Amino acid sequence: MTYEIAVGLRYLKSRRRQTFISLITVISVGGVAVGVMVLIVVLAVMSGFETSLKDKILGINSHIWILPQTPGRLEGYQDIVARVAALPHVTFAAPFTTHEVMLVADGHVSGTIVRGIDPERTDQMADLTRHMHGQELRTLLEPTPPTPSEAPATPVASRGIVLGKELARHLLVFPGQQVMVTSPLGVLTPAGIMPNMRGFTVTGTFDTGMYEYDAKLGLMSLRQAQDFFELGDAVHGIEVKVDDIYRVHAVEEAISSLLGPAFWTRNWMQMNRNLFAALRQEKVLMFIILVLIILVAAFNIVSTLIMLVMEKQADIAILKAMGARNTGIYKIFMLEGMIIGVVGTVLGCLGGLVLAWNLQSIAGVVERLLGIQFFSPDVYFLDKLPVQIHAVDVALIVLTAIVVSFCATLYPAWNASRLDPVVALRYE
Repeated sequence: MTYEIAVGLRYLKSRRRQTFISLITVISVGGVAVGVMVLIVVLAVMSGFETSLKDKILGINSHIWILPQTPGRLEGYQDIVARVAALPHVTFAAPFTTHEVMLVADGHVSGTIVRGIDPERTDQMADLTRHMHGQELRTLLEPTPPTPSEAPATPVASRGIVLGKELARHLLVFPGQQVMVTSPLGVLTPAGIMPNMRGFTVTGTFDTGMYEYDAKLGLMSLRQAQDFFELGDAVHGIEVKVDDIYRVHAVEEAISSLLGPAFWTRNWMQMNRNLFAALRQEKVLMFIILVLIILVAAFNIVSTLIMLVMEKQADIAILKAMGARNTGIYKIFMLEGMIIGVVGTVLGCLGGLVLAWNLQSIAGVVERLLGIQFFSPDVYFLDKLPVQIHAVDVALIVLTAIVVSFCATLYPAWNASRLDPVVALRYE
């Protein structure tokens, strides 16, 4: 062990004449710890938001949409689906329709989006089954009509629609009840264009945990959608699922080369660009703002070392008189400041990880005690507080804290190394 390390550790462990300096040292360690802990928790929550939103969006949507250049009807889609499904990295392809409609049930009205999907392929197309509470989506979208021995089947009984949980709650309907679906496009009659209206039976509900989908989305079978909206055998587009969600650009290029200019594609990144861009920017801004906490702790480290240098002037002069070089004195005080920063970083890192892992439980306890709700799904789109810890984020936080602590030691250590031993010992 070199004398710089030995002296630096002894200064940390020795009883100081100025108790106030020891208090500032503790405050400096606590400041670094609090800054690191808050950074870890906040970035873990921000990462959890992004991951949860991504999972929920892709759990109900596909990775790529293939649409015709001329919006409207896409006919002969069976051959296109087969060709796209054969491309590398494509795990599945399926047709779909999407419509804006009005739902009416017992005087309650709600505008919503109804998607027509193929029940034969949806379970492989999107991760919908986990949102259906154990019910089979195909059975819900195409309910089995009653047998001849039972009551005669009505047209409404054979038409099923699945609603989001919040949408069904708004309409005050339950599985087995009926809703009237009204299309604003209408149909041409001798009396003019009349709204297209048809009754459907609510056969089930889904709960994605994302309020935006649960309150504004309904599902019906592709066959029923084609019949209701008079599409014949046409669809609006084809949705594609790939084996790696970050490989969508390469798959899009392959699709464009295969289908030519008559079609265009949109991927999940483009459809949710503003949302994820806002989350990333907010994460960066939160990181920059919360680093200020560590900077405040760094100023405490500076003041601690400056006061320590003033207290140890005689010791520094004696060390120099015994042959210690300026670099040696520099290393002593730089080491002491780094120890303060590293100890605070380690304590903050451990505290931040423990707090992040138990944040949901802690938030639940606080909400029950205070009788308030910190996390409203109406505002944040999610139904629980998401937390995800990335090793890269933790490493970046630790590195930032150590670098800031190191920079805080430079001036006090340089000031100590320039001390003239003659001046320091003049009045001793």
